[in-house]
Amino acid sequence: MKSFIKKQIMSFAYALQGASFLIRSEPHARFHIAVSLAVAALGFYCDLSRLEWCLLIIAVMAVFVTEVLNTAIEVLADAVSPGYNPLVGRAKDVAAAAVLFAAVGAVFIGLLIFGGHFPALF
Repeated sequence: MKSFIKKQIMSFAYALQGASFLIRSEPHARFHIAVSLAVAALGFYCDLSRLEWCLLIIAVMAVFVTEVLNTAIEVLADAVSPGYNPLVGRAKDVAAAAVLFAAVGAVFIGLLIFGGHFPALF
């Protein structure tokens, strides 16, 4: 049983190391954090419903998950092919597009949610 618990703790520690690497190495991740905090503050100000919070959290998590996967793909691609490789470049571009799509979707979700609260903002 001790071994199982130790493995779980180590898995959590490795995940935190990954999150730390992401935040330290990726300016876009820090930007996403700042925007997420601003959105959360605006959400509290607008007194969002439970459903609105759920939708915002899903949108924010979609952006973070794609950013994490994009970073993982970039790091792995650089390890496998340190020199220029057009296929690796294409894979990195496609991974970055996933982040872009998630971010654009999150913006639209935010506009739909906060648009209904627009009079409360002024």
